[in-house]
Amino acid sequence: MQLPQHIAIIMDGNGRWAKQRNMPVSYGHKCGADAIQNLIEQSDELGIKYITAYTFSTENWKRPKSEVAYLMTLLQDFLNDTSGRLERSNIRIKFIGSRDRIKKKMVESMERIEKISANKTGLTFIIALDYGARQEITQAVKKICTDVKAGTLDISQIDEQLISDYLYTKDIPDPDLIIRPSGEKRLSNFLLYQASYSELWYSDILWPDFTIEHLKQAITDYNGRKRRYGGRTDED
Repeated sequence: MQLPQHIAIIMDGNGRWAKQRNMPVSYGHKCGADAIQNLIEQSDELGIKYITAYTFSTENWKRPKSEVAYLMTLLQDFLNDTSGRLERSNIRIKFIGSRDRIKKKMVESMERIEKISANKTGLTFIIALDYGARQEITQAVKKICTDVKAGTLDISQIDEQLISDYLYTKDIPDPDLIIRPSGEKRLSNFLLYQASYSELWYSDILWPDFTIEHLKQAITDYNGRKRRYGGRTDED
């Protein structure tokens, strides 16, 4: 089985999963957090190099305050737990997204985890937190304009690679495969620039039920596709 180098996941369906069990949404989010933690550890053993998880979007701030507060508490607990697990694993952790609206204590935890895992050589787990692709592209454009205005960048230097270098995902390869469970079939403002030639895999599985076996199924389907990048072969 040929492994994609980079898999991106839109974790969706926690609320519906909890509702089906007559449980609060918070329970669904907790089980969803457990699912990604297990999947990351098993994916590292499988040999996958990068996984990006859409953890909290720029639009998620519109959710009820109680739900947002719980999600942030859950994430802080995850960061606290991860600090200990990192000592026993070879997983590197990075965060992408804006940190302006994140509490200082959490940002400090994020920075600490990035620092202590920086030299790990196993799977790189990228957590998209307060992330939105339109926001990411807008900020990149502003930075490019600022550098052109300052004279440190010539407009003739602007190409696709330079734009990539101004995104949050600089030095991270574009995703080969994007997975979205829960029956929804859209990207929801996730890695829009980077997803230009990504393969998409959708499933009706609600996120808390997603396992390494489902990931392997997605990879098997991925291996059955031809990635032409807009070109054509003699066999087509």
